[in-house]
Amino acid sequence: MNAAIAAASAAVAGAWVGEQIGPGDGHAPFLASLAIALVASALPGSARRAAIVSVGVALVASGCMQRALDGWERHRLPMEETATFEGVLVGDPTARRFSTTALLRVERVADQAIEDRVVRVRSSADAAMLLGPLASGDRARVTGRLEPLSGYDERFRWRHAVAVLRVQDLTHVRGPTDPLDRVANALRDVVFRGMRGLPATERALLAGFLLGDTRALPEETEDAFRAAGLTHLLAVSGANVAFVLAIARPALSRLGRGGQFCGGLAVVLLVGATTRWEPSVMRAAVMAALTMWAVYLGRPQAALRILALAVTALVAIDPFLIHSVGFVLSVGATLGIVTLGPPIHRWLRGPNWFREGVSTTAAAQIATAPVLLMVFGTVPLIAVPANLLAGVVAGPLTTWGLAASVIGGLVTPIAALAQIPTGWLTRAELAVADAAAHVPIEVDARGAWCAVAASAATALLVRRHRRALLGRSAVGDL
Repeated sequence: MNAAIAAASAAVAGAWVGEQIGPGDGHAPFLASLAIALVASALPGSARRAAIVSVGVALVASGCMQRALDGWERHRLPMEETATFEGVLVGDPTARRFSTTALLRVERVADQAIEDRVVRVRSSADAAMLLGPLASGDRARVTGRLEPLSGYDERFRWRHAVAVLRVQDLTHVRGPTDPLDRVANALRDVVFRGMRGLPATERALLAGFLLGDTRALPEETEDAFRAAGLTHLLAVSGANVAFVLAIARPALSRLGRGGQFCGGLAVVLLVGATTRWEPSVMRAAVMAALTMWAVYLGRPQAALRILALAVTALVAIDPFLIHSVGFVLSVGATLGIVTLGPPIHRWLRGPNWFREGVSTTAAAQIATAPVLLMVFGTVPLIAVPANLLAGVVAGPLTTWGLAASVIGGLVTPIAALAQIPTGWLTRAELAVADAAAHVPIEVDARGAWCAVAASAATALLVRRHRRALLGRSAVGDL
């Protein structure tokens, strides 16, 4: 357990150190990690071996970050020149009133193959109208001009975008060639088709819950969820992986142990592709795969160990994830639920369903509060009760909404009827967010530190008072 946590911490620290060092081929840290692995294999004590392995993991993560930065800076795309680019869309385009944006993994420039590089596509006029209806995995050929990332677009550097492509014309489109993309897009079409009976806002909210697609959600609704501390509900979360696995469990249980593992892995891959591999979904998908692998081997592992192994693997594969707010919040919330949830549950009084809901919500909020303060500057105090109320609705909304959307998409005459309960549940979520957003009580960084200091002082006073009472009791007994 401690070794896995140390390795995850080392991976994050190594990626940060690699970023400070800057771009490079990463050969030195990789060779050093290989030497360390040989030394670790010869060490007798497990504690020493774990410490040496952590150093090796840090070196690997550092080398991966240096290589990623090197690939980002030293691309061979023609800058400031008008050219024809052909590639694959990474994620779904976002259509606004006057423009459409997307990420494109460029594979060819002017009919010459190049090493894959991601660019941030910006198009307007006719090209925007043609680009908007496309989906992740579609192949497109566009004519445009590359410019350096600047302003708002700079944040897409951490999604491996190397430049902005100002599109002038879209000349050719072809469907996905990857079978997983084809199946995922077909499933998304079914789900969207099954939502048509819902009003626009409720339909957009359900799309956010099920698929993480908030492109059609009104800005005032997003603002209400943000003010209420419920923004995480609009981004597809790791819970979606658990919900879909729970729905598939009856079918998977009919298979043998190997069949259950392979079938569960297929479900996880499909959920990931359908939700466009959001960082929180990647975390949950890797954790689910590791958990199923441990069960297949007959060696179940603790959730904290699985989380640590997932973080280590993901940061080594894509070190840019340390700059993903969604990934950090997902890991933080999971860490809080695993470590803080049980003691809070034991401390609370009341029925089990109340203790379970409050402990889970409070643990996730406490663990993610430092990140929220650093990114947004404040944390709404209403977030814990709002999440408790919203969480009661979120589970049924996700499970029923998904089932009703799939059934309604396949059998369209009953789509509107199947979505009647979904409409009630979405309106309940909207009511919770709207009511919580009107409670203007927030805590900034200074207030948070004061609250921590006050809590620590209270705990010390209670501890001293308890010791004094125990001492008096002992004297009285004598």
